[in-house]
Amino acid sequence: MVHHGAKFCQAVLCFLLLFSFGSCTKDFEKFNTDNTGFTPEQYHIGLVYPGIQSAIFGLEGDYQLTQNLNADCYAGYMMSPNPFRGNINNLNYDLVDGWNRQSFIVSYTNSLFAINSIAQAGTRTKLPDFWGIALILKVETFSRLTDKFGPIAYSKAGSSLIATPYDSQQNLYKQFFLELDTAVTNLNTYVKAAALNSSMEKKPFEKFDLVYGGDYEKWIKLANSLRLRLAMHIVKADPATAQTQGQKALDPANGGLLATNADNAGISGGGYHNPLNVIATSWTDISMGASLESYMTGYNDPRLPKYVTPATDPLFKGQYKGIRIGSAVTAKPGYNGFSTLNGATAFGSSSPMWMMTAAEVYFLKAEAALRSWTGAGDVKLNYETGIQASMDQWGVSAGTYKDDATSLPKAYVDPLNAANNAPAVSTVTISWDAAASSERKLERIITQKWLAMFPEGQEAWTEFRRTGYPKLFTVVNNNSNGAIDTQVQIRRLAYPANEYSTNGAEVQKAVQLLGGPDNGGTRLWWDVNKPNF
Repeated sequence: MVHHGAKFCQAVLCFLLLFSFGSCTKDFEKFNTDNTGFTPEQYHIGLVYPGIQSAIFGLEGDYQLTQNLNADCYAGYMMSPNPFRGNINNLNYDLVDGWNRQSFIVSYTNSLFAINSIAQAGTRTKLPDFWGIALILKVETFSRLTDKFGPIAYSKAGSSLIATPYDSQQNLYKQFFLELDTAVTNLNTYVKAAALNSSMEKKPFEKFDLVYGGDYEKWIKLANSLRLRLAMHIVKADPATAQTQGQKALDPANGGLLATNADNAGISGGGYHNPLNVIATSWTDISMGASLESYMTGYNDPRLPKYVTPATDPLFKGQYKGIRIGSAVTAKPGYNGFSTLNGATAFGSSSPMWMMTAAEVYFLKAEAALRSWTGAGDVKLNYETGIQASMDQWGVSAGTYKDDATSLPKAYVDPLNAANNAPAVSTVTISWDAAASSERKLERIITQKWLAMFPEGQEAWTEFRRTGYPKLFTVVNNNSNGAIDTQVQIRRLAYPANEYSTNGAEVQKAVQLLGGPDNGGTRLWWDVNKPNF
């Protein structure tokens, strides 16, 4: 079932925590006398942060609507065995307004309003290190939102304006880079000062941190890595800015990048649990996608049993079997016996939800090297290090995987409906080939990056739209009434109807910025329809 939950009360709680200073006096006194080193301002403002962090993905009801029933499936990772809305839904390109508006609700209600509130409390000047963390979380959250929809309200969001203007995606990215500048500067300043002053608290954010336990040096690495990711997003739309920002991220003088699995950025603890655990194992609403099956079984990928479980359907029990997106799934049990996410390994209740990993960064560096960006290093070394980092992350032996020059993605066979069968869509192999064209090298990099980023469908869908890789199976049934080209595949989500009813004039301006109709077939600013090289 689809579980709705805007978590509006969470944002209200953040607001009340922030502006009920007097009611927390006893807690402040406790924290100021129990050797924590917290000031009242740190404690008061810090309480808001766990909610902002958890809102990036949300809990199961929110996550299902904001990502799982769109990007996770559009990226080829997953497909639902549940015939939601009589099989007329996002997964066959009939975009469901009630589902997709949840991304707006969660991003603004649970994140931006809380961030604006702590800004109004003077965090920028009183606690610039805390403000630096807020900016990183803000960029992480809203880069994801704009990469789903295009122009969004950002620079004026939360202001007193009756009608809130939308920012173009080009301007959004400019703001993201500036905010990351501020974040890195603030955190670097604190780290350097704390190193010289033994009386300064080394980890003042520790009690509020669901990612790094208050380690500012790792937050700096995340900010730089996020900058590199965003720079690569815009490489076809604005190559000069992409290279400038990418090289800034690559410059070790700015604090470095995620380099080991100890640097991986995942949200866990503090009452947060992995939403995919519930969606897959309790609700049985999501299964392995056919594209993931094709690549991982074809490559004999050792991560496969970590990611998903074997099928339970008696017809093909023990096999790894995915569902092709857009299939006419029948009511449960139907396709319910296909492979699902492994709730005992990657998707345990307490397993982190990974925002970014060292493996992704090495693949970003591999592409940066392919594009001759300063500081990127050697393309082959980055590529192979990315593979190894992912294998290590999931606790499997790489063996000879990265040297395999013969294994290929497999054709897809649907054991319940032969009409869904499809030949393999790619012939790319694993082993690095220095003699290959730049295009073929990019396909190899992005394909392995895609396998390593699982299950982070939002970023995987973005990279598919940007590069065309990995090559994915198309939808079996397309219910977009011609708005979305089956072969080109879906490029964005449509704006929620509520945006038109409450901010209509500004939404119409946003559609003009899109340069096409407000449907799933219109490309975003960075999604330029031209060759990668």
